[in-house]
Amino acid sequence: MSKNAIRLMVALVMVCGLLPTASIAGASSAFAAETDVTLTSIMLQGQEPTTLYLADNSQLSTIDPQRATDVVSINAIENLFLGLTDADPNRPGSIVPELATDWSFNDDGTQWTFTIRTDVPWVRWDPEANEAEVVRMVTAYDVAYGIKRACDPRLGSLYTSVADKVILGCNEVSTKELEDVTAADYDLVQVEAVDDATLVVNLQFSAGFFFSQTPMWMYRPVPQEIIEEHGDDWTDPGNAVTNGPFVLDEWVRGVRRVYVRNPYIPEDMLGPGNLDRVIYTVVEDAGTRFALYQDNQLASSGIPAAEIQAVLSDPDYDEQILQTSSLGVYYFGFAHDKEPFDNVHVRRAFSAALDRNDFVQAVEQNQGVPMIHLTPPGMFGAPPINEVGVGYDPAFAREQMELAGYPDCEGFPTVEILAYQGSGDWAEYLAASVERELGCDPNILQVEQQEFSVLLETVDPRNPPEDRPNVWTLGWSPDYPDANNWVGDVLACEGENEFKRPCTEVDDLITQAAREPDPEARIELYYRIENLFFGPEGDYPIIPIFLDLTYELHKPWYSAPFETDGLFGGVHFDWRSIDAEAQAAARGD
Repeated sequence: MSKNAIRLMVALVMVCGLLPTASIAGASSAFAAETDVTLTSIMLQGQEPTTLYLADNSQLSTIDPQRATDVVSINAIENLFLGLTDADPNRPGSIVPELATDWSFNDDGTQWTFTIRTDVPWVRWDPEANEAEVVRMVTAYDVAYGIKRACDPRLGSLYTSVADKVILGCNEVSTKELEDVTAADYDLVQVEAVDDATLVVNLQFSAGFFFSQTPMWMYRPVPQEIIEEHGDDWTDPGNAVTNGPFVLDEWVRGVRRVYVRNPYIPEDMLGPGNLDRVIYTVVEDAGTRFALYQDNQLASSGIPAAEIQAVLSDPDYDEQILQTSSLGVYYFGFAHDKEPFDNVHVRRAFSAALDRNDFVQAVEQNQGVPMIHLTPPGMFGAPPINEVGVGYDPAFAREQMELAGYPDCEGFPTVEILAYQGSGDWAEYLAASVERELGCDPNILQVEQQEFSVLLETVDPRNPPEDRPNVWTLGWSPDYPDANNWVGDVLACEGENEFKRPCTEVDDLITQAAREPDPEARIELYYRIENLFFGPEGDYPIIPIFLDLTYELHKPWYSAPFETDGLFGGVHFDWRSIDAEAQAAARGD
């Protein structure tokens, strides 16, 4: 196939310095539909709703913005709840207004004031009647409540630890014992709605990355009275009150989920897509999903590994295949609190023994870009991809092993390499590399696989060192387009640190970079930080392996900004379109 048939997207975007204000001119208060426009009325007119048919292998865990941690839930929330701002689907790294029409900050950058739209309704969708009702309008009080709720440790969300590092008072709530937390503690969080249209957010320090976080799901408004009325059931279809471009019509866990267009969202808040309905079916087997795509029952599909070469060589797929990236970086993590990886020379040796170029070709079938540091292209502050880091260097690896006291791997202890299911061949490749380059006996390199959620429990830093593996596979995809989301949230010694890495001078630089208001100074700091982690004298808390690339298939009748949408947060259904006539003909409808 021609080179132009596969479009590789690596978003080399630099987020500009924060502007003091932004605005939307002439925001419309008109609803997108009258009260009698329902999904039922469309169907009674003999029209099939314009429907996007998709499948994936994961069930939806939650649509609660403050609880969500997985990509399926975040995709749902992107379409059900509006945020303060939004990640532009066409320009990754660019942030545009959404509920907030303008914003400003004080001289030291510790207090932000947002002007909130007052023409966006909370909507309840009745799945039985296929009708929507307006409950009331969204206010700044709803946004304040959502941000405060993000600090509640009782929700058990990973992203509480993101909010509590920047929002003033958030850490006072998040660090409480669960049984001691009450609703009154929300007042400790220094976020205030001055009136329906004015929100004030106080930060712990001048966080250069805060604005890039404002599209994130855990900061989205939620309706307090609905949560108090229904408790944990407030997100069930029929109970849920949402404000996004779509509403939740059906949710059968492990089977399917259906979204329909919100008829009451202001017209100027909708993207250019034409979808009335989105249907996701849970199909665990990749081969089955691919077969459904071939039968025109799905608009999009991944490609099973066994089929990649056949698809790439088939001209019928030339106009359907894309190679995209989620900007996720995969790595091997080290347990720093137990032998032998408490020794920095061993960590350097294992990293330099890994030939990432060969790994990407042999193991990933060229679905990846070798990485020798952590922060990938597309993030503010990311170093040039091949400029910082040692990479594959067998001579350096052997030298470091000798400095560690293990020349030719003599006396090296048994090492457990734990992989989540689907990455076992990564662990086998590392073991083979260490055997070949460092002379280690393969019998001391023990590879084991676990289901992903089990692996996360196994590597939990609260476990005793003897119950944790020496090395494990994991990956990280961006939540917001800033290097702090990588070196700060992943590698910092006081972050969500499953590596048990002791604090060093690099952590002082991470703190300094987070608080630095000058963008150019921040870029320089992040360059130094990555070099201190992955240069010749680096600490090597992990072994970066590769930046993900994925082959996708999209039917000719399905259009969207596939390469750029959803890199930060979820995908936008209202930016997706179906040629309904062409789809119906292909499906035999």
